[in-house]
Amino acid sequence: MSVSSPPAPSARLTARERRTRFWQMVQLMPIMAILVLLFGGALVLAILQSLGFAPWFGVNTFPDFSYFGALWGSSTFWASLGLTLYYATVSTVLALILGILLALALVKTFPSKTFYKYLYKLPLMIPYTVGIALAVLMLSNGGMLSRLAAFFGMIDDPSQFPQILKTHYGWGIIAVYVWKQTPFITLAVYAVLLGIGRETEEAAAILGASRRTIFFRVTLPQILPGVVSSTLICFAFNVGAFEAPFILGGGFPDTLPVVAWRYFNDADYTLQLQGMATVVSIGLVAGVILFGYLAAYRRYERRMGRN
Repeated sequence: MSVSSPPAPSARLTARERRTRFWQMVQLMPIMAILVLLFGGALVLAILQSLGFAPWFGVNTFPDFSYFGALWGSSTFWASLGLTLYYATVSTVLALILGILLALALVKTFPSKTFYKYLYKLPLMIPYTVGIALAVLMLSNGGMLSRLAAFFGMIDDPSQFPQILKTHYGWGIIAVYVWKQTPFITLAVYAVLLGIGRETEEAAAILGASRRTIFFRVTLPQILPGVVSSTLICFAFNVGAFEAPFILGGGFPDTLPVVAWRYFNDADYTLQLQGMATVVSIGLVAGVILFGYLAAYRRYERRMGRN
């Protein structure tokens, strides 16, 4: 009489893992359903409206690409797109540089380090609208900096202070983005630095590598995951941000989010379809750029032998 052997432990473990994953998926289903309905439904509705499907407005010419044609055929759209990408790119790069420098400084030991570790996170708890208000109070021609310059005799009157806000150079917009996003990037990079330790940097220094070589050959490749994830989030936000360009921008031509807002608030409600075409265009442009960014990063990771 043959006795059947018990199943292998690995088989029992695999079955247990499958049951665990199944229950995890079941537990996540409610929140996933909400996300799919809210985000996916809004995305589908935006695409349909941008293609002429809006029967509640008495418009149903689906599929109609004329809204995209009118938008992309306008020179104003490309000027607005250029401003949008300019503000998003410059502010992200500046915040990245400052964030890396601050994270590298926080890794070292110095007096009052605990205090500064809490201080740099302060902008994360302050809304963007407060930062915009601070920019107006500090940087406008009647603001604090202009009055201080007049007080110290650098200019005769606060009105002579160089105009920083309400210009297409976007110094005020960039300043608000950098002020808010530098702590975010610092936090991401600092967390990676704490995880990798300083052993490789010390080994490179012992072997005679310069500080510049250590940063670009040792430190930077190790902190790239934090750099990529944080800059991706910041850039995506900056492309779609509305408040700072609307309040601090130089007016016509506006950034694309402001252009979309003006369409949505026009007395002619059928222009909302043009606004939806603008919103979808923002998503397409941001999606293509971010996809290329991630693809380049993944190519670099494969070249470095990290999958």
